Amino acid sequence: MEKIFDILLKNRKILHDLLQNTPKEDLYKIPEGFNNNIWWNIAHVVVTPQLLVYGLSGLDYTIEEDLINTYRKGTFPEGEPTAQEVEKIAAYLFSTVKHIKLDYDQGRLNVENYKELTTSVNITLTSAEDAIAFSAYHEGIHLGAIRGLQKALAKDR
Repeated sequence: MEKIFDILLKNRKILHDLLQNTPKEDLYKIPEGFNNNIWWNIAHVVVTPQLLVYGLSGLDYTIEEDLINTYRKGTFPEGEPTAQEVEKIAAYLFSTVKHIKLDYDQGRLNVENYKELTTSVNITLTSAEDAIAFSAYHEGIHLGAIRGLQKALAKDR
C-alpha cells in the first residue's frame, strides 16, 4: 500500500502543477468534442476517493459534501469556480491523500460493512483498500484525459 500512496501523491503533484501553471482560460474551457475541462478533471480526482473510500465504508467524508456533489461522476462543469474553491481543491489534492493514508495506517478504514461496488470499468471494489488501489488507476485515466484536453486546446489556438 505504501507504493500506492506514493503513486497517488506523485500524480497529485502533477495535477497541482497543472492547476497552478495552466492559464485560467485553458483550465475552464471545454474544447469541441469534450464534455468537461481540465479543472473538472482535477476536482473530480479529489472527490472520487471520498465516495469510494469513505462513502462505501459508511464513514464521514473528509471534505465538504457540496464539493463532492459538484464534481462526482455524472456531473459536468458549470461555470468557473471561485478563487476560494480553487484554493480548497489545490490544498485537498495533498491533504486528502494524507488523510486517507493516516486513516488506513490507523485501521479506521478496515470496516466489515464496506458496500461492494463494481465500477464502470468492471472492477469490483470490496474494501477501502481496493478503493485506494483503484484510485491510482482512476487518477491515471483522468491525467490522460487532461493531456487530451491540453492537445485539443493547443489545436484551438
